[in-house]
Formats: sequence, structure tokens, C-alpha cells
Amino acid sequence: MTVLSEKGAPTPVAWTRMRVPRSLMGAIGTDAVAAAAHSSPLQAAYGQTIDRVSAHEMLSTTYASAEAPPPVQPPRGKYDPLPWPDENQVPPMPAPVEPKGPGMWEEILKNPTVKSAINTGVREITRSIFGTGRRRSK
Repeated sequence: MTVLSEKGAPTPVAWTRMRVPRSLMGAIGTDAVAAAAHSSPLQAAYGQTIDRVSAHEMLSTTYASAEAPPPVQPPRGKYDPLPWPDENQVPPMPAPVEPKGPGMWEEILKNPTVKSAINTGVREITRSIFGTGRRRSK
């Protein structure tokens, strides 16, 4: 086991013996929780359940009488655009077509000559950027 020192650095590891708990290793149950709550000194102040009016209830009573009228469509003029069709009227998209075989780039990159050329090009570009790395000290 290790702890942090006053400066925040970890202390050296110290051997520690841990014992098995002598109490229950599971949930204590609702009876024990209720007994602990009733024996608490805070039971007198916080033990009573109060059902206050929530903000949702206040707003729903305020705006319950003010029903919104349905929206009225203004009459369309001669050059007004047509309304968008409903989503239900749009036909479904066709399924994407799967390629029948490997693509052109896959065929090209499988070629060992092309792989070798790409590796050589990448190696030379890397050497030109970072140097050869074979400098001899005299």
C-alpha cells in the first residue's frame, strides 16, 4: 500500500495485511435501512414527507384553459411554392448496390511490385525529411 506525502509525491510501498470483513458482504435489506433512518437524530427534521406542488403542475393548471387553436394555413398565391410532402408519401430509398468484386484500388494495392514501390517512396520521403540516420562521428 502507498499513500501521498505532504508534497503530493507517492511514499514508498509498505506491506499491509488486509483482513476479511466480519460483517455481511451483501445488501443489508430494507428493514435495516428503515431502522437506521428512524434512529437518526435527523428524523425529526426530515422524516415527514411533504408533497408540494411541482412546477409542471403549476404550469399545467395555468395553461390548461388556454387551448391553442389549430394553425390556419394562409391561402396560397399564384407563385407560392408547393408545401413539402409528408414523410409517408416519400417512397423508400433503394438498397445500396454491393460491389461484385474487389475494387480497382484493392486490385492495384495487392500487386507486390506496387507495394514495394510505395514502401520505397515512403522510405525516401521519410529520409529526406528526417535525414538518413547514418551519420558517423569523427
